[in-house]
Parts: sequence; C-alpha cells; structure tokens
Amino acid sequence: MAVEGQQAARANTSADPKNLPPGVVLGKDGKPCRACSSKMAFSAFVSQQTKPNQKSSGAIPGMMAGMMAAGGAAAAATNKPAPAAIPSRNDCPPDVEELGRSTWMLLHSIAATYPSAPSTNEQTDLRSFMGAFSRLYPCWSCAEHFQKYMAKQQMPVSSRDEFGKWLCEAHNAVNRKLGKQVFDCARWEERWRDGWKDGRCD
Repeated sequence: MAVEGQQAARANTSADPKNLPPGVVLGKDGKPCRACSSKMAFSAFVSQQTKPNQKSSGAIPGMMAGMMAAGGAAAAATNKPAPAAIPSRNDCPPDVEELGRSTWMLLHSIAATYPSAPSTNEQTDLRSFMGAFSRLYPCWSCAEHFQKYMAKQQMPVSSRDEFGKWLCEAHNAVNRKLGKQVFDCARWEERWRDGWKDGRCD
C-alpha cells in the first residue's frame, strides 16, 4: 500500500458511508477502521482516496522508478543485492480476518491450557481477562457483538471442559453470522489441545 494512500486514509476524518467500498467499516471516530475491515476492502478505500492525487503528481511514480533503477544499477556495480522495493505483506497491520483468526487461535489455546479444576484465583483471572478482552478488542463492532454474547451466554469458568465448549459455541455463533461452517464442539479438545486422532499433528 502506498504511503500516500495510508496518509489519505488517516486524513479522512469524515468518510461518507455511501462512498465506501463494500466491506469497509467506519470506526467510532468516523474514519475507516482497518481492524474492522477486510484487507481488500481497505485497500480499495485507500486506492479510491489516492486516485485524485495521482493525477496531480504524475512525476512521482516515474521519479521513484528511476531511483529504484539507479539503486539496482548501483547494487549491480558493487555486487550487492538491491533493497527490496515491496515489503512483505506479513509486516502490515492485520485486517479483520487475520485479526479474527489469530484471536480465535489464542483464545482456544488459552481454553486448552486452562486447568480442569481451576483455583478461585484462576477463575477470577479468566473472568477478568475475558472482560478486558471484550472491551479492548481492536475491531469495535466485533467487540460489541462479543460483549452482547457474553451478556446473554454466561461464561463458565469452573472447568476447562465447560469453558472450552462455551468458547467453541461463541466461535460458532460468529461463524453462523458470517455464513461460515460451524465446528463440532464435542471435538474442541481434539482440535485445540490433544491433536487429531489420526496423528496428523504428531
């Protein structure tokens, strides 16, 4: 993503929801929320914002290409590799899908290592963590939905099995909302704690 695009996205303080590409979610500040939007939708928004600027600064891309070519020629003359022109996509802020996948992995892993007979302190810690997590999650609309789910579905903390199944059902509720396949929660420990019985995780 171009630096100009990032700046345009940040500078847009009152994006018109009617002009946003499908999949872009506005944050509470009225700016497009990267953590609430898909990468493709956010990139489409940034591209939309930079199109007018590209016409007025047409010399910039040519100048950059010339600098990159000169850098490549200089590197060839000194037998050193030219610096990478495009950074890896792994070093970009996460979009809503990547954030969601990583978060579910973390939460299910916490459930998998939660004690089968937790102490009072461990139960308190889990309640505190999940409460804070539901308020601090970067995608504000996802956070609000999760808070509502927690208010309706009391979170059990008295055992690993109960918490793991509750979390699996919470994940399934999100999957249903997104039109994704649901998971058999009777197998949550096989998926997140023990590994599949066919040995593929060994």
